[in-house]
Amino acid sequence: MPSPSIAGSVLPIRRAEELLATLPGILSAKIIASDLGAVDEIHVLTTAEFTPKQTVRNIESALIAHLGMRVDHRKISVATTSEAQRPRESEPVAVDPELLQAVAEDLSRRRLYFEDVEVRRSRSRGVLCRVTLRKGEESFIGEAEGQESERARVDLAARAAIKAIGQAERGERERTLALDGVKLIEAFDRSFVFVAVTARINRDTALLTGSCEIKESAETASVLAALDATNRWIAYGR
Repeated sequence: MPSPSIAGSVLPIRRAEELLATLPGILSAKIIASDLGAVDEIHVLTTAEFTPKQTVRNIESALIAHLGMRVDHRKISVATTSEAQRPRESEPVAVDPELLQAVAEDLSRRRLYFEDVEVRRSRSRGVLCRVTLRKGEESFIGEAEGQESERARVDLAARAAIKAIGQAERGERERTLALDGVKLIEAFDRSFVFVAVTARINRDTALLTGSCEIKESAETASVLAALDATNRWIAYGR
């Protein structure tokens, strides 16, 4: 199962490195990204001002609070030096740990993460796709039925994901999501799923788009593409 920490989230690497370099106690920061731009490793050099554990917490909180991105703490490597801290060209960003933690917890509650996608086949009903998503401690399930084909399964997975998202967002103001379409795209010698979703808040509408490379299955990529399209809109109420 893909890590929920990167579902729908691609970190702007340079901006993140600049942010981490401003945190108290951090002398330098280097982020190693995957081919798709997701974080593989974060390496920081720090003074002895803070413990490595506190530095990791500050990094996690800062990335969530400033960029709305979640990174697994196991990807963060901290090296400490006893040398004096080098002067910086600009003043560090003030970090309130309690405020950042509150923002992190709030985003965690509001953001949806992928748990599972299940495809069932029967002679009479065709294909049933069931998607399970998680928000905080709650799980939400969406289902969609249709005919058997690779393209149909990708479409059903996205429709089931949108239904699960709709369940999670029920009661969250007057807003709805509707799947516009799903396409399989070949680019750069790889296969991708591209999803388009129409979001409506009261009388205002917006077109949301998301994509994901097919790795485990086309159905999984379709769900992650739907999350890529909607997660930031859900988290920030857009």
